[in-house]
Amino acid sequence: MAEAFLGLGGNVGCVRANLEAARQSLAARGVDIRGLSSLYRTEPWGRADQPEFLNQVLRVETELAPRELLELCQQVERDVGRGSRDRWGPREVDVDLLLYDDEVIQEADLQVPHPRLAQRRFVLVPLAELAPARRHPTEGRTVAELLEEVTDERGVERAREI
Repeated sequence: MAEAFLGLGGNVGCVRANLEAARQSLAARGVDIRGLSSLYRTEPWGRADQPEFLNQVLRVETELAPRELLELCQQVERDVGRGSRDRWGPREVDVDLLLYDDEVIQEADLQVPHPRLAQRRFVLVPLAELAPARRHPTEGRTVAELLEEVTDERGVERAREI
C-alpha cells in the first residue's frame, strides 16, 4: 500500500456536495481515505475574476500505481461534472495528486510531487493540518517549513460548517 495526498477543490455549483461526491467516488474505487483536512475558503489562484474556492486535502492509502491514481482522479473529476479544462479557471471539482509516498516522477503528463505544491498556500495549509512533519521529496523541507516560507499571500481561512 502506498500513502498519497490528494488536493480537492472547486468553485462552481454546489461545491461542498461536489467535494463529497469526489470523496465517495474515490472510496468506492478502492482508495482508502485515512484522513481529511478541514475545508478552507481560498482566493483563486491564477485568475482573480472568479468565485473563491473551497479546498481540502485527503491522506489516502492505495494499491494503485501513481499513473493509475492520476487517471482515477481525472475520471472522478469527469464523473462529478467537471467542465472545461481552462487553466486556473472555474471548476466544479479538481482532484490533484500532490504526493505519492516519497516518489519523484517527472513525465510530461505526470509530475509527483505536484510541481506547484510548495508555492500554494491553499494546498499547504490543509496539508499541514494532516502532515506537518511530512518531508517534500525534492525540497527537503517539511510541509510546516514550506508553509512558513511560502510567499503566496492569497487568503486561506477555515470554512464555516453548515
